[in-house]
Amino acid sequence: MKISTKGRYAIRLMIDIGLNDSNYVRLKDAAKRQEISLKYLEQISGALQKAGLLISSRGSQGGYKLARKPEDYTVLDILQVTEGNLAPISCLEDEVNTCTRYSKCATIEMWEGLDKVIKEYLKSINLSELMEKEKSHKPEMIDYFI
Repeated sequence: MKISTKGRYAIRLMIDIGLNDSNYVRLKDAAKRQEISLKYLEQISGALQKAGLLISSRGSQGGYKLARKPEDYTVLDILQVTEGNLAPISCLEDEVNTCTRYSKCATIEMWEGLDKVIKEYLKSINLSELMEKEKSHKPEMIDYFI
């Protein structure tokens, strides 16, 4: 499984919006801070809004806000919007496995185990944790007074 740039950028956008959530965050500002194309962020934010993860507002004070508290988002929630189903093999993509070889497949338990591990891990990380990590990686601004 390989996560696309769309998935990685969606996580970065959600972190940026979460950290700057006192007002609506303009995509133009997030694009500059994240060094991501504005056009690409427009596509990503549209998908996140459609999925109910972001709220948008138009106008001069408009932009995007998180629809819920940061701790209520998991990385799995975000990636499923941009990546779709994260199953490692196609026969695990549907709720009910309809593969004709399912009952005699020697490897299905291995693939189901991998699918479970991936999803449980991505569910175990929430947006607020990533926001804290982002804060710890940014140098603090120091004001010097003379």
